[in-house]
Amino acid sequence: MEEKTYKYPLTILTGLFFIWGFITCLNDMLIPYFKSVFELSNFQANLVQFAFFTAYFVISLIYFLVSRHIGDPIDKVGYKNAIIAGLLTSTAACLMFFEEAGSMEPSFPVFLCALFLLGTGFTFLQISANPLVSMLGTPETSSSRLNLSQGFNSLGTTIAPIIGSYVIFNFFNDSDPYRGGAQAVQIPYLALACILLFLAVTIFLSDIPDMRQNKKEDEGNEKLLVSDNSVTTTISGTVTKAKKSALEYPHLVFGMFAIFFYVGGEVTIGSNLVTYMKECVGIIQEFTAGRFLAFYWGGAMIGRFVGSLSMSNMENVKKYSLMAAVAMAGFALIFTITNFNIEEVLPFVGYLVANYFAFISAKSIPSRTLGIFATINIALLTAMLVFDGMLSLWCILAVGLFNSIMFSNVFTLAIRELEEHTAQGSSLLVMMILGGAVVPPLQGLLADNIGVHMAFVLPIVCYVYLMWYGFKGCTIRK
Repeated sequence: MEEKTYKYPLTILTGLFFIWGFITCLNDMLIPYFKSVFELSNFQANLVQFAFFTAYFVISLIYFLVSRHIGDPIDKVGYKNAIIAGLLTSTAACLMFFEEAGSMEPSFPVFLCALFLLGTGFTFLQISANPLVSMLGTPETSSSRLNLSQGFNSLGTTIAPIIGSYVIFNFFNDSDPYRGGAQAVQIPYLALACILLFLAVTIFLSDIPDMRQNKKEDEGNEKLLVSDNSVTTTISGTVTKAKKSALEYPHLVFGMFAIFFYVGGEVTIGSNLVTYMKECVGIIQEFTAGRFLAFYWGGAMIGRFVGSLSMSNMENVKKYSLMAAVAMAGFALIFTITNFNIEEVLPFVGYLVANYFAFISAKSIPSRTLGIFATINIALLTAMLVFDGMLSLWCILAVGLFNSIMFSNVFTLAIRELEEHTAQGSSLLVMMILGGAVVPPLQGLLADNIGVHMAFVLPIVCYVYLMWYGFKGCTIRK
């Protein structure tokens, strides 16, 4: 079947990636909002991310156990139905927001339950939508399709702080003391529920083929022999020990912690930036803070597109020219939607140039790129702790540029040479998105005790580990 026949379903799925990224990043606006409405401490406010990202771990663990002992659920129901289930679950979560925000006495724990349910739906999307996009077409262009969809996911995370801060803090904000102002999220999440439901219905009616994986035994020269509780593989007369679990590969286990620290570091910075801007930089208006936050997530978007070109095999002159063009186009987009004066955002241009040359110095080597980018983030966060005001703010906003390729690089480095344990290893890596649930509340606890500014020492720990994994920990040990 021609790849062009999949244009319509791919367009729908790309829209799914966009709204998925948008809603995820909207959590960054909920943290300062709930902190004000319910008079929460920094630790309590960061439970927003704990509830959302814990769902990734819990649901992925359940999925892993079910697939290991019963069989892969997606092979039974299909990718299309799994995506629809995720969308309907997320729709229900948004409706919980609508219902609770409209009650006479809104409850923060109920909102946390809704966020866990939302994370549950997004876990289904994480497991099913990514491989489906890669399979809807020829194998040669699978990477291109997935990079494009993930780019739109990043676009959603870029504009979410701007739209979310305006809608929640300005347009729908009503200082009704009886409700505590919680109704400001009522209409926005009702609108999101309608969009998710529309996507579920559209995907149900769309002609997406059944792309379930057919697992067949390899009837080649390999024979598995079980003896004395150990597994040996006979290949062309050579007998070697075969690992029985993905957890027996050290570079995967180290990679699991790398995913934990990456997600934890990225999310905790995004979650606490608005609070930092208000309490330490003097940016009082949440809408203005949201515009600055767009540079953090927008930097990740730029870095992902530039990184995809950097890792390609095209000729260097063409590659470097396209990288520069994409970086400038990404900056133009963020500059346009944030509506700052050019003088206000010139520091970001300097960091874009630094990011460009960092990619070149990494020489398209994933491990080297990861190590260099983690080292730069350590330097940026250290400078952020040393300086104050706008200089400090731009240092931490630039971290997004160097976060960009970390998840994909860690993931691909960790699953190398897992052979028949690749799927198992992938599910273990998805579980470690748990870092987004654990690290933000820890930073909130630090902020309550040593101050919001100095609490950003915690992400430095995350990037120190990522630097080690890039330069050393990802090495495959025979």
